[in-house]
Amino acid sequence: MPADPKRVSRILVMKIKLPAPEAIKSISLMMKSSAPFYEASHDAKMRLLRNVDAPTELIQIVEYQTEQALELNRQRLASDPMTRNFVQAWRTLFPGGVEIDVYEDVTQSA
Repeated sequence: MPADPKRVSRILVMKIKLPAPEAIKSISLMMKSSAPFYEASHDAKMRLLRNVDAPTELIQIVEYQTEQALELNRQRLASDPMTRNFVQAWRTLFPGGVEIDVYEDVTQSA
């Protein structure tokens, strides 16, 4: 069955620095508790990876589908004051820092 042309696939990559290796327990629990929401609303698949050479460094990968119109407005949403305040508050949960990037898979296009 062909993909829905009104939807696009995206891969969200979050690079997270933990304050200590033991913090993985609380982060993992938080990620697991949010997984059903992402899976139900965005048909998402999530993975949480820890750097074996630097145990305070994590990468969370979320593969999801989104409406093409929403994707076109992602930059506008990112500049919205309410959205910025939410993201800023969310980042305080990770005092070591968080980097967030959104990718598209171009494997078949290349």
